[in-house]
Amino acid sequence: MEAQEYIESGILELYVYGLLTETENLEIAELAKKNPEVDQEIISIEKAIVALSSSFSPFHSVANFEKIKARLELKHGKVVEMKPASRWSEYAGWAAAVLLLLGVGYQTLQLNETKEAISTIGNEKTKIERDYAFLGQKTAEVEKSLNIVRDIKNTGVTLGGQAVSPKSFAKVYWNKETRTTYIDAAGLPKPPKGMVYQVWALKLSPVLTPTSIGLLSNFEGNEQKIFAVDQTVSAEAFGITLEPAGGSLTPTMEQLYTLGKV
Repeated sequence: MEAQEYIESGILELYVYGLLTETENLEIAELAKKNPEVDQEIISIEKAIVALSSSFSPFHSVANFEKIKARLELKHGKVVEMKPASRWSEYAGWAAAVLLLLGVGYQTLQLNETKEAISTIGNEKTKIERDYAFLGQKTAEVEKSLNIVRDIKNTGVTLGGQAVSPKSFAKVYWNKETRTTYIDAAGLPKPPKGMVYQVWALKLSPVLTPTSIGLLSNFEGNEQKIFAVDQTVSAEAFGITLEPAGGSLTPTMEQLYTLGKV
């Protein structure tokens, strides 16, 4: 038999798979030693099998798979009858096992991709929920600020900038019935490190009498710059000074940023 007939018959594939008898194996081995073309074909088949078994993904091994499948089905040449016909059931079983292995591998790949997709969707859903909650919180803060400004029961007192900071301004919203007091500090600059703004309710006569009604703490964290301070029992004016962290017992007049009469 010519070398090309061995190559086209599919016998070399069976040799590589170890499905031939010992006599047949010796015959093919001797032929490979003498014929470089047969030897090279055996090496090619072995590489194809390694490539096929190294990946479950059909997208990676389809070329090798079709090559082996074609040879197992003896599409490219005539049959060399070296084995009884009954042994072909064994070969068919082996081929079915390869196909099953590929099928399981493909399904495993698909399952992993599905899990990754579900995980990605879950992460995106969590991010959307977090963003939605954040926006809801911001909306509530804005609505609260608008309600304070629009409340007709609140007396609005504008505080103008003083010598230390002429461009500063603020506004007090004071409900004289409930005594609740809010400060709109959007017109104040960021306080220096270690300093804090302190709000004072002032009685002007017969002598100037300041009463602290709170600190504008967490200035950077309050985006709306609307601060609730202590209740104001009475006031003829309001002032805001810059004080050391923790506040002062009396206002530092040299650091009076804003002042306004009721």
